[in-house]
Amino acid sequence: MRKRIIVLGSTGSIGRAALDVAAALKEQVSLVGLAARQGWQLLAEQAQRFGVPVVAIADERHYDHLKRSCPSGTRVLAGGEGLVELVNTAEVDLALSAIVGAAGLPATLAAVGRGIDVGLANKESLVVAGALIMPLVREHGSTLIPVDSEHSAVFQALMSGRPREVRRIYLTASGGPFRTWSRERMERATVEQALQHPTWSMGPKITIDSATMMNKALEIIEATHLFGVSPDQVEVLVHPESIVHSMVEFRDGSLVAQLSAPDMRTPIQYAMTYPQRMPGIAARLEWSQARRLHFEPPDPERFPALRLGYEAARRGGTSGAVLNAANEAAVERFRAGTIPFGQIIRLSERVLRRHRCVDEPTLAQLMEADAWARAEVDACTRG
Repeated sequence: MRKRIIVLGSTGSIGRAALDVAAALKEQVSLVGLAARQGWQLLAEQAQRFGVPVVAIADERHYDHLKRSCPSGTRVLAGGEGLVELVNTAEVDLALSAIVGAAGLPATLAAVGRGIDVGLANKESLVVAGALIMPLVREHGSTLIPVDSEHSAVFQALMSGRPREVRRIYLTASGGPFRTWSRERMERATVEQALQHPTWSMGPKITIDSATMMNKALEIIEATHLFGVSPDQVEVLVHPESIVHSMVEFRDGSLVAQLSAPDMRTPIQYAMTYPQRMPGIAARLEWSQARRLHFEPPDPERFPALRLGYEAARRGGTSGAVLNAANEAAVERFRAGTIPFGQIIRLSERVLRRHRCVDEPTLAQLMEADAWARAEVDACTRG
C-alpha cells in the first residue's frame, strides 16, 4: 500500500519541495490532504494537480476564494480548527508539518494525539511546546521524523549508537549571508542582503533567521527535546559548504556525520519513506573532483542569538515560546522596514529578559506567552 500523507504548509518552500518529492514517488506515496496559511491560489492549484480529497486554509478570510477555485469534489476547511479537523479526520499515515511559526502547533499536537507519525519541518512546534509534545509522542506511539536538514542528520547518525552513548551533538550552520561581515556592517544590512543565502533556497523568514543565526538558537532548543540531551551537549559549528548537515559524537570518540548536497528534498524524502530509502530527485554530491570542507566556531559577538538559544533551553517552560514569538515579530518588522537588522536580536533578548517563566505550562499558557511576547515587541517598537 502507498503511504498516505497530508502536507501542512503545502504552499511554502518546504511544502512545494514535498509535493515535488511526492510526485516523483507516486508509486510509494499518496497525498490525501493539503493545508496552507494564506496562499489560497496555489493551494487550489495543488488540490487540482494532486486530486486531494480535502484542503484547509488557516486564514478564514480566504475560504470563499478557495472554495470557488477548488475542484467540485474537494472538501474545504478553514481556520485553525480546520487544520486540526483535517488531521483528525483524514485516513493518514504521515503528517508533514511545515507551517511556519507557532500556527502549526495545534495541528501537530492533533497528529501526535492520534498516534500519527509526523515529519516535523516546523521547528517552532518543539521550541514552543516540546515539553507537551514529547510525552504525547511516547504515550500514543507516534514517531517524530525531523525534516530540518540538521536534525534529520542527527536522527540518522543516532542509529549508530544508543542514546546513553551520545557525548555531544554538533549542529552545523552555513553562517548565512553575513558570515564574514563585521558587526557594524551587519547592523545596517538591508532585507535584500539578508535574503541572499549563499547555499540554501528557503522561505524569507527562515532565511533571515539564518542571517541572525536565530535558526540555530531555535534548533538548540529543538534538539534537547527531540534527542533527550542537555543544552550543554549541543554545539554549533559554522560549515559554509553546507554539506555536513550535522554530526554526533559518541562517548568512545567516534563521530558519525550525515553528508548530502544542500537540497531540502533529501530530508523531506527520508521523512516520507522512513524507514526505507528509495531513489529520489534530490541533487547528488559528486566526488570526482577534490573537495574541501571547512569548520569554525561561531563568533558569539556577531551572532548573540546563540546565547539566547542556550538560555531559553536551560530555563525551559515558556521561555522557548517567548523567544520564538519575539523573534517572529521582530523579523516581521525588519521585513516591513520599521527596524534595522541589528535590532532583531536585541528586541528578542529584551523580551526574553522581561518574561517571567512558567516552568510547567499548559497549552493555554504557552499561547498566552506567545501573545505576550508579540505584544511586547509591538510596545518596544512603538516606544
